[in-house]
Amino acid sequence: MNNRSITVHGADVTITTRHDQDYISLTDMVKRFGDESILYGWLRNRNTIEFLGIWEQIYNQAFKPLEFERFKSQAGLNSFSLSPKKWIEATGAIGLYAKAGRGGGTYAHKDIAFEFGSWLSPEFKLYLIKEFQRLKDEEARATSLEWNFQRTLAKINYRIHTDAIKERLIPPQLTKAQTVTVYASEADLLNVALFGMTAAQWRQANPDQPGNMRDVATLEQLVVLSNMESINAVLIHQRLTAPERLTQLNAIAITQMRSLVGIGAVKRLGKPPDGDL
Repeated sequence: MNNRSITVHGADVTITTRHDQDYISLTDMVKRFGDESILYGWLRNRNTIEFLGIWEQIYNQAFKPLEFERFKSQAGLNSFSLSPKKWIEATGAIGLYAKAGRGGGTYAHKDIAFEFGSWLSPEFKLYLIKEFQRLKDEEARATSLEWNFQRTLAKINYRIHTDAIKERLIPPQLTKAQTVTVYASEADLLNVALFGMTAAQWRQANPDQPGNMRDVATLEQLVVLSNMESINAVLIHQRLTAPERLTQLNAIAITQMRSLVGIGAVKRLGKPPDGDL
């Protein structure tokens, strides 16, 4: 999880990332207004339960509507109470989750957190949205700069890569047309090692996409591509054949992509809720 913090009308509010989605701490939000009894009062409200249920039905295929209807029918009774844990366990909800330990509390998807903000105070909700958007704008700018940096780095390393090709793989007697063919072959060697297809195969499979496969690559792929270009230059100097280099580069691509994806080391652009937390 990637925790960040924003200051909303004097209150520090934690935002965490859970399966590529932003969740906001309701526990932090409520501190400015009292204790968590306010949160429990909001949860037992019929309008709240209806909102949570509709949100889950839109984004969560595993949501249990019968349990939702049971809670909705009980809402308003003096004997009715509802906790985040009870709601999550009974309905399979993904919009809320309870985190134990340090930095724990109740977190909610941003849609739900904004709705809770309305319950607390319309003014607080507006400041919450304003600060959340400011944070997302900053993250988007940082992601864009990082992507452009990696794209530039890949181009620089490709120059090193092509210099090695020229030195070791291109005999002096080759024509300019033949030289271009050799470069294209080496570029596709990297493409096949990382993307599993040549540039021509990608264009055939994606006729409506502008540019090439590297233009739509993820940050993880660009990082690995940059590394592979440098490694391939070394392998060329070692006089390994193309099939030998392809085998090694493919193994390196698999290992490095697994590491990057596994530790979440590279930021991603946000995606809509996929209903599978």
